[in-house]
Amino acid sequence: MSVLVVDVGTTGLRAAVVRPDTTIVGFTYEPLPPTSPFAGLVEFDGVAMRDAVLRVAHTALAVGGPVRAVGITAQRASTIVWDSRDGTPVAHGLGWQDLRTVGECIRWKQDRNLIFAPNQTATKLEWLCKNIEAARSPHARAGTVDTWVAAVLSNFTVHATDTSNAAVTGLADHAALARHEWSNDIVQALDIDPAMLPRIVPTIGVVGEAHALPGAPPIAALVGDQQSSLIGQGGIVAGAAKATFGTGGMLDVYAGTATPQHLARTKNGTFPIVVYSQGDTLHWGSEAIMLTAGSNVEWLVSDLGVLTDAATSDVVASSVESSDGVVYVPALI
Repeated sequence: MSVLVVDVGTTGLRAAVVRPDTTIVGFTYEPLPPTSPFAGLVEFDGVAMRDAVLRVAHTALAVGGPVRAVGITAQRASTIVWDSRDGTPVAHGLGWQDLRTVGECIRWKQDRNLIFAPNQTATKLEWLCKNIEAARSPHARAGTVDTWVAAVLSNFTVHATDTSNAAVTGLADHAALARHEWSNDIVQALDIDPAMLPRIVPTIGVVGEAHALPGAPPIAALVGDQQSSLIGQGGIVAGAAKATFGTGGMLDVYAGTATPQHLARTKNGTFPIVVYSQGDTLHWGSEAIMLTAGSNVEWLVSDLGVLTDAATSDVVASSVESSDGVVYVPALI
């Protein structure tokens, strides 16, 4: 059967129809870069994302449709809140690279020994609820980008996320994930209304229908972008790994179905992830993140001005025999 795939990344989104023989038709891409109102702040426009998702999906279907199902993969941990009455975002979403909650993460570690990272959803949603009055409304609904896309495509009849996305929010420990639930103690500590959170579903399985698309095909898969690329590369045997260099750099390794002892970051900087789930079985892995990879090259072009475009980076790097001790540290961006 043909499947429509919608992929929402950090700086752009795309859609395509995948045939049963894995042929890809109707590929459509639109840039959708985040904004940075101040240093360290990264936001995205939920309305612009909604409109772009619908455009690329309809364009892909016009070429390759009809389809039997829809699959959604997206950047993880980026957070958005909307009004369930009309589907309007209450504010710009906070991107996974946004660092405004670094102080809150430190405070939670000191005061309650709760370990959060600023690139997780937990403190982003806490910040939105504290600073945006409409986010505290009983009509407010929250989610990561996969949740937002599923809501948009279903005409807001679906409010769900899968275990691969939920596992990197900071809002669910491994025991809760096994039950497809949020961790009550964490949600309560952050003073988040549980009613605003999406239900957690298996990666594989129908969660609703894409009423915004011709024929209302079922939405049959939700998965985080890094996990989907690992699966797409065939990395579903123990020890299989892939590295992705997009906006950021991500190294993922598949481990198997044995539950890790904890979901906290290790001393070496890696942390457990759910690669995917089917039914009650969770498939685990480990991940390491570099916040900037491809975006470094963009910075060298747009801000530092040492490159005319990204394609010339290799030519410039090869133009000298040695850097003569000069080291470029992307962590400083």
